[in-house]
Amino acid sequence: MTARIQQLRDNIAKVFLGAPSAVDMLLVSLLARGHVLIEDVPGVGKTVLANALAKSLDCSFARIQLTPDLLPSDVIGVSIYKRDAEKFVFKPGPIFANIVLADEINRTPPRTQTALLEAMSEATVSVDGVTYTLEQPFMVVATQNPHDFEGTYALPENQLDRFLMRINLGYPTPRDEARVLDLRPAGKTLHELAPVIDKTGVLELQLSTDAVRVDPALLDYIVAIANATRRHEQIQVGVSPRGSLALAQAARATAVLHGRQYVIPEDITSNVEAVCAHRIVLRSVTPGRPDAAAAALRSVLQSVPSPA
Repeated sequence: MTARIQQLRDNIAKVFLGAPSAVDMLLVSLLARGHVLIEDVPGVGKTVLANALAKSLDCSFARIQLTPDLLPSDVIGVSIYKRDAEKFVFKPGPIFANIVLADEINRTPPRTQTALLEAMSEATVSVDGVTYTLEQPFMVVATQNPHDFEGTYALPENQLDRFLMRINLGYPTPRDEARVLDLRPAGKTLHELAPVIDKTGVLELQLSTDAVRVDPALLDYIVAIANATRRHEQIQVGVSPRGSLALAQAARATAVLHGRQYVIPEDITSNVEAVCAHRIVLRSVTPGRPDAAAAALRSVLQSVPSPA
């Protein structure tokens, strides 16, 4: 399992020259059967990272360029009347791929954003009273610009809650940025990237993640963290039970990423910000403090004793 994961890491690193931690969080989401939201300013490699993951997997892939005029039927599909058969036939939309890149998700209105909700929550799509089950593995990798950019629509809380993680890439180091200028990997290298793991391999990795052991004391630790967010003076809405489940699954995936079949406390604490920051609502946000949610969660972690 570890060799397969390292192959994925190395393959993605041929194209994405940013922080390795961002690659690891993307792989954690894949192993945990979760969806990931990559939020950052334009030009730091959000789409390149998502494309590199898709090209590293021998799975079906679809990219949805989300625009203000996009309709829900453009995402989930539409029923078309076939005159020769005298009946309506459903034509699946791009959401039926194994890996779906929803590019600039906050550029499209809430009505179209919501078209992704059922698929991300239940891996099904309902059209004209018929429910279609999406093929596994199924993962949505969405990118978005910060909300203060012009022409964006903030994702509603119930939509954000369906993402296992929200990650920020940040600017590359000067050394990495110089490599980007020299190699220009988003051009030729990305197009030549070959898959290193097939669909069966992905499913096996996900099954191994489900089998990771979490000690009861660590489950209590996750519950204590969630409860502390609900009582914190700066947090109006704390982490829900769905968030606790997400944190536990991310911890299992992190253990697999490091070649273990058991969870340690660091597997939990290292994922708290990425898993929980977009699930809480602060009582007030100080202008110029985009990291306020992360700061509140760090305060929560300091208040909850870690198991020995």
